[in-house]
Amino acid sequence: MMATATYVQHGDAIDYTPGADVAAGDVVVQGELVGIAKTAIAANLIGAIAVSGVFDVPKATGASTAITAGANVYWDATNSVATTDDDTGNNKLLGKTALAAADGDATVRVRLMQ
Repeated sequence: MMATATYVQHGDAIDYTPGADVAAGDVVVQGELVGIAKTAIAANLIGAIAVSGVFDVPKATGASTAITAGANVYWDATNSVATTDDDTGNNKLLGKTALAAADGDATVRVRLMQ
């Protein structure tokens, strides 16, 4: 009997070919898959996005924007911030917070999860 699956790669990063330049640190959303570019990727050239690991990502600041440790956070592509609001599925799951972030914090530490 022949194997039905073939190992391709470790999976902590996946190939990605953007249609426009991507800067290091940009959050990339492909359907339900969310990753982060660890290095810049030029348009139409193959690069890689991390789909696991721990990253500090932008979050909104101001009253009622604190995020507790262990919370699910979603990527709000419209505002380019992590949020606890999935916006009825419009914001895609980014991961879980590894540290709490206060109202005044501009970033939140997130463990990516797919």
